[in-house]
Amino acid sequence: MMGKELSEMTLEELWELFPIFLVQHDARWSEYFGEIEAVITDLLTNYPVKSISHIGSTAIQEIWAKNIVDVMIEISENADIEEISHILEQNGFIKMSDEKRRISLNMGYTKDGFADKVYHIHLRYTGDNDELYFRDYMNEHPELAKEYEALKLRLRKQYEHDRDGYTNAKTEFISKWTAEARKEYGNRY
Repeated sequence: MMGKELSEMTLEELWELFPIFLVQHDARWSEYFGEIEAVITDLLTNYPVKSISHIGSTAIQEIWAKNIVDVMIEISENADIEEISHILEQNGFIKMSDEKRRISLNMGYTKDGFADKVYHIHLRYTGDNDELYFRDYMNEHPELAKEYEALKLRLRKQYEHDRDGYTNAKTEFISKWTAEARKEYGNRY
């Protein structure tokens, strides 16, 4: 029997196929970011991209993370976010969610599970970039990064097949330290 296409699966089926799975920090994540950054830069040459950044736990030194490289693309206010998303979709990225000013896409999810390299793309307008503050704060405070890692390791089994629950359970920690980083860093970005 042929497996269902990802687009035909329920959220529960997707969470079963793509469980929360953490691995030790991998130095190759920054290489993977460099590879996808080059692809995105090439695809969006004619669009007002302000920055492309490596975010998420794979951008925090020495902590366990899902083997998924998170990438934030910040675009200028006058850019058409839907048009830019469409360019990415035409080139193998899959749209996951579409809010008013934020679009999430991914690459590396297959009907047989994760590919070797998996990416989450966070398409945003410039300034919607709390993740940069959190990333830098964790890298500058390794003891807090270890606390974050411990939290993630505690939550991974409880929420193995509930990605939203896993994300929501980390929100308080992330919000607290992002606010602290914004106070300390001001308008760094």
